[in-house]
Amino acid sequence: MGPLLDLVKRHKAGENNGIYSVCSAHPLVIEAALAQALSDNSLLLIEATSNQVDQFGGYTGMTPGDFRHFVLNIAKSLDFPIDKLILGGDHLGPNRWQHLPANEAMKNADDLIAAYVAAGFKKIHLDCSMSCADDPVPLTDKVVAERAARLVLIAEKIALEMLDAKDIVYIIGTEVPTPGGATEELNELEITSPEAAHNTIKCHKEAFERANISDCWERVIGLVVQPGVEFDHTGVIDYQPEKAIALSHVVKNYPNLVFEAHSTDYQTDLAYHALVRDHFAILKVGPALTFAMREALFDLCSIEETITPKAYCSLLMEKIEKQMCESPEYWQKYYHGNEQQQRFARSYSFSDRIRYYWPDKTIHNAQEKLFSNLSRSNIPLPLLSQYMPEQFHAVRENKLAPEPKALVLDKIRKVLQSYAKACKLNQY
Repeated sequence: MGPLLDLVKRHKAGENNGIYSVCSAHPLVIEAALAQALSDNSLLLIEATSNQVDQFGGYTGMTPGDFRHFVLNIAKSLDFPIDKLILGGDHLGPNRWQHLPANEAMKNADDLIAAYVAAGFKKIHLDCSMSCADDPVPLTDKVVAERAARLVLIAEKIALEMLDAKDIVYIIGTEVPTPGGATEELNELEITSPEAAHNTIKCHKEAFERANISDCWERVIGLVVQPGVEFDHTGVIDYQPEKAIALSHVVKNYPNLVFEAHSTDYQTDLAYHALVRDHFAILKVGPALTFAMREALFDLCSIEETITPKAYCSLLMEKIEKQMCESPEYWQKYYHGNEQQQRFARSYSFSDRIRYYWPDKTIHNAQEKLFSNLSRSNIPLPLLSQYMPEQFHAVRENKLAPEPKALVLDKIRKVLQSYAKACKLNQY
């Protein structure tokens, strides 16, 4: 039995446990997540999304094999036990190719699934909910399920060739609105109805039966639904347990299923505990981690500008703004309003579209210069207290080194610690 199957079985047996899923390809986020899981002596689930990583490279330039190598290299540098690391693929399906006819898009999705499984990814989110160029809008649950079953057939074939099929688990369903945060201001969300959840499960189970892969059904461990959590550019819709009572009861009828909750970024500690209690036992987090990283880097920029002559500063914030304006494709259709509002969003939006720009060479070099400048100068404690008070207290208590990279990692880990506590991962 694989570790995720075991975790779900323990949850279904009454243990109030769960797992968070780190959805990021930034090396500092990956390192922080590995360090936190190492400290907790826990499993770590890291996922790549279909737009980040695909057989053509995605926006990160990495194939699934490249991503695995990238994560494993960081894990080895920290002596992280590889048997506690799980790689997952998120929203795998025709997502990247919705502009193509369904036949072409699904052929690419076939190759995408094959690449992920061949690279050793063990958790596969099957998401064929999006309409392609010649599809009706929206697709029926039956069509979505049939396309998902088609991908499972490919995944199982590749896994069997690798003698590795029994460790692969599947997630079905999708959330509303769009993955990665809402593009418009939100006031309220429509929670997935119990009827819709049951129908998604029913259609997928029947599709598995028609495809002669019923034996895989027991490895479908998660259903993605909308429990009423989301964030937009400046606000967060908090989980309200009383509104999700009927939905939370759905998985009680299925012996191997828990819920997977997407867009849980920026929720409160109480909300995370309530989500896990209500069987949303897989919590996805992504933008909140790079948002925390960005906060820390901007704080360090403020410290740098105070103690370093302008001519020698990294100018990281200015270079990010310049690059985002020169290459607006990753934010322009998401950030609206006048120039002042767009400028604010580029830097400070909860949706954190900056995360698409960190791999840029100019920005990466500026970040390295920032670290170098502050490592040489030493960070004065009064400025650390001014800009990073939590880290200041940890430094004063000799729990944290006053080094720029260590400070950034600690800021990211603070987000992860909230998830770890709710999932009870820091108790093992």
